[in-house]
Amino acid sequence: MSCCAPAIDMMLDMERAKSAGPSDDEILLARRQLGNGLSQIELAVPSVHCAACIQAIETSLSQLTNIESVRVNLSTKRVSVTWRGSAVPGIVPTLARLGYPVHLADEFTSEKDGTLSELITAVAVAGFATGNIMLLSVSVWAGADGPTRDLFHWLSALIAVPVMAFAGRIYFRSAWNALRHGRMNMDVPISLGVTLAYSMSLYETITHGHHAYFDASVSLLFFLLIGRTLDHLMRDRARAAVSGLVRLSPRGAIVIAPDGRRSYTALAEIEPGMRLFIAAGERIPVNAIVVEGRSNLDCSLVTGESGSQGIEPGSAVLAGVQNLTGPLIIEVTAAAKNSFLAEMVRLMEAAEQGKGAYRRIADRVSSLYSPVVHVTALLSFLGWMAATGDWHLSITVAIAVLIITCPCALGLAVPIVQVVAARRLFENGILVKDGSAMERLAEIDTVVFDKTGTLTMGRPGLRDVTFLEEHDLTMAASLAAFSRHPASVAIDTAFSVRSRKRVPYENVVEQPGLGIEATLDGRRCRLGRMSWALEDSEIQDSRAGTAFSIDGALRASFDFVDSLRDDAKAAVRELAGTGLSLEILSGDKAPAVAQVAGLLSIGMFNASVLPSGKVDRLAKLCAAGKKVLMVGDGLNDAPALSTAHVSMAPATGADIGRNAADFVFLRDSLMAVPLSVEIARNADRLIRQNFALAVIYNLIAVPIAILGFVTPLIAAIAMSGSSLIVIGNALRLRARKRGPSVLWPAFGRSTPPARESIV
Repeated sequence: MSCCAPAIDMMLDMERAKSAGPSDDEILLARRQLGNGLSQIELAVPSVHCAACIQAIETSLSQLTNIESVRVNLSTKRVSVTWRGSAVPGIVPTLARLGYPVHLADEFTSEKDGTLSELITAVAVAGFATGNIMLLSVSVWAGADGPTRDLFHWLSALIAVPVMAFAGRIYFRSAWNALRHGRMNMDVPISLGVTLAYSMSLYETITHGHHAYFDASVSLLFFLLIGRTLDHLMRDRARAAVSGLVRLSPRGAIVIAPDGRRSYTALAEIEPGMRLFIAAGERIPVNAIVVEGRSNLDCSLVTGESGSQGIEPGSAVLAGVQNLTGPLIIEVTAAAKNSFLAEMVRLMEAAEQGKGAYRRIADRVSSLYSPVVHVTALLSFLGWMAATGDWHLSITVAIAVLIITCPCALGLAVPIVQVVAARRLFENGILVKDGSAMERLAEIDTVVFDKTGTLTMGRPGLRDVTFLEEHDLTMAASLAAFSRHPASVAIDTAFSVRSRKRVPYENVVEQPGLGIEATLDGRRCRLGRMSWALEDSEIQDSRAGTAFSIDGALRASFDFVDSLRDDAKAAVRELAGTGLSLEILSGDKAPAVAQVAGLLSIGMFNASVLPSGKVDRLAKLCAAGKKVLMVGDGLNDAPALSTAHVSMAPATGADIGRNAADFVFLRDSLMAVPLSVEIARNADRLIRQNFALAVIYNLIAVPIAILGFVTPLIAAIAMSGSSLIVIGNALRLRARKRGPSVLWPAFGRSTPPARESIV
């Protein structure tokens, strides 16, 4: 026995395990924990290529125990599965039973997917053979007879063999995989049609028949492959925004060990708590906190601002931003799969997965396709046999019916538009979480705004300051630096520029709703509500505003001003111009809300509304038949965002608000709202057009094929042409530009108007 045998056996076992897909332990390591006992995993399923595949995977996985949701993305060829509990509910075995090889998404990239190169090679082989067989066919149709005709037929048969064996295997492999696992897909009737056309032609050649259709069977594969290749290329083009985001993420970073040693570590192995060295010019690979160093960052990916942003120790940085000027040492706060950049990629990819009304219709039609088309082809064959007795003509008609009825156009009608629309939104700094949200956004007739943080910046700035001594301002700013309250941030920002001196406070305590208190040299210092800060003074509690006091004595007082978001007026005016009803729901006091409503010419507003009141108001609008878009940002807006027909939130808002919203816009400009509505309505119109094109195509093409007026070759051209028309129609959404982008500087930007102050 060879000593190498155990090693060989071990290698074979590893290969078999790899081909069988990831183990449950690997899935548990790669999963994302969503909280509340929910876990999510993304798996690459490279053999997915049609709506029937999507239907089979989503139906089978949804039946597993503890599965919460299953979404298949046809463009990325990935399946996203969310389940409840710590155990993996048999995802990989189920996919293997269906005949779909599975890989972990992080380990299977587009570079490893050889689909495009295989398609291009197959097109080249089929095109070369088609040209030569066509030349031979011309001679036959021109009058060649007897042995010459038979010779040309045999040469055509031989030339067609590599086409059937190599180019045709793309369809044959898929069809056989589906059949042996007890399911159907769109490649089954195509494979059947091609095989019947070649077999019938070979029979004609053997029996010295006058007509053979090798040119039809080979040309059929040629045109089908052209259509599939173009479909693949156009999907990649539509997903270029996602691909660009993925390329922004470095493959690794230099990790600083506790003993000071530095080593380059792959991105997937970087964990929270690690310290990374980021040189000038490099991109930040993960969300982190700056530990050492000062630099400027290019944050255009996050905020859309073309100017750089200064950072220092303690500053938070997000994955994807670029370090411009100085080296940094950062401490990782989130793994790569949970970073800001990964979240943006997931949101972009989720846009195609939405199960809106149109998508459900397309899926239902596609699931009925295989049985209906086979029955139609069989009935066409039997009908022509009964009418003419000519089996040759009957099979030709049946082949044409099999080919021409492929619902590829219908299957592409919805997802291709959603992908293109999602890219247009992303180019303008808007992320959409679900393709179905675009359908709902196109239906709205009412827009309800929150005020603070939505129509206004939500970050108060100093309007007026009254103080006794300059040193008092330094003391107030030093105390404000301990708090993240918006008023404290405004004070710290305003005066830290004038002086970077910090007062060494002790016993710092923040009192929620009141302010922040500390001691300095035995004296009590307070910064907060006037009534609280001055409780031991003679000034009455009725005084409003924010005060800084020492032992109850007023040392400085601050008044704040809020301001409208950039382009708030233009956005509201554009929404009103499209016929939408506008309303403000705010928890702020009536005078402030009325002032904003007046500046924006919004006639309907409600002030002092609690979160439950916002939900009640939206419920009343819904009961009145209104389709409401809710635009809000804060913690108290989350219930209303979830209640509305569709919702939007700025990225600067609270995490819970962003999570509850269907759309998230990354800039301060409210022009994201009318732009999203416009793109959603255009996408809805294109989807309807695509449905109409697909239905009209089948209503015209199928009867003509059944009546015998279509050859298999023409059927192949017509089927591929219908798919390309649908894709081309969807890409018209890319051509609809409304001038320079108001959100992304990379796509042009106009100067924003000056902000108007709100007291």
